[in-house]
Amino acid sequence: MKPKLNFEWLHACSGCEISMLNWGEQLLDLFDQVEIVHFPLLMDHKYGGQLGEGAPLSLPEADIGLVSGGVAHQEHLQVLQEMRKQCRTLIALGTCATHGGIPAMRNQWSTADTLHTVFTAGTVDKEISPSSAPAFLDRVYSIDEKVRVDVSLPGCPPQPQLIGAVIKALVNKDAFQLPQKSVCETCPTIREGKKKMAPVQRFLHNADYDRDQPVSEMQCLLEQGLVCMGPVTAGGCGGKDTPLCLQARVPCRGCYGPVQPGGNQLLDMMNALASNGIDHRALVDRKSLLRFSGAHGLLKPARKKN
Repeated sequence: MKPKLNFEWLHACSGCEISMLNWGEQLLDLFDQVEIVHFPLLMDHKYGGQLGEGAPLSLPEADIGLVSGGVAHQEHLQVLQEMRKQCRTLIALGTCATHGGIPAMRNQWSTADTLHTVFTAGTVDKEISPSSAPAFLDRVYSIDEKVRVDVSLPGCPPQPQLIGAVIKALVNKDAFQLPQKSVCETCPTIREGKKKMAPVQRFLHNADYDRDQPVSEMQCLLEQGLVCMGPVTAGGCGGKDTPLCLQARVPCRGCYGPVQPGGNQLLDMMNALASNGIDHRALVDRKSLLRFSGAHGLLKPARKKN
């Protein structure tokens, strides 16, 4: 009997699913080895049964479940809990699922402030009807804050090859190893060493490089004064090659989340800058260092001054 797979997306943009589809012909080979029983992006399967005959949010049992996106409202939470109940192995797919991602930037404001800004400011000032949308949670959560997760695959989005390799390993009951190094450790740029960093500047100008030369002959962007999150960000975005942002000659933005489980990219980056004699006050928006990892209570509304 073929292993069964469930796929679900919560507070997500479908980028993780598109990345998986970009695996190409190898994905088709995988689909020959499994039975997909629930996948909203590719197939029509109603939560309550095709004719509404089932209980609300009823999902089929599966050997492996993949969930992208964070948890922002009650329906997300109910779907996630049903996925956990029905799937023997649950994979958090993408940084929104593992660390909150871009949607968790909302966490620096209260829910009331967010709703007012997005839905009412400059338009009709009225309450959001409870019947028109699921009830919002107090903040955006990563899925491991709400249910047990067996495998975490960060990335915005994760590399197609990595997604496929993990699914195949689970299907075949093989061992697999997720990337353990930081972006810095896999970056080939030239580094002059400690105390050689330029003052921090906003990324309003291009880095200094020769377009005819390979990345390995470009000076480290952090040493050039650009806020590159490479030292505090998990690697893997470039596979075995140069990290993707560096291939484009731009600083790492931190989309794979912290290197260490439970890490705080903002705090770790502040420490990295301070150890090189850089004044942290030169950073215009320090909270932006958590743009991909604001779940787990890291991004919070600022205390209002009296």
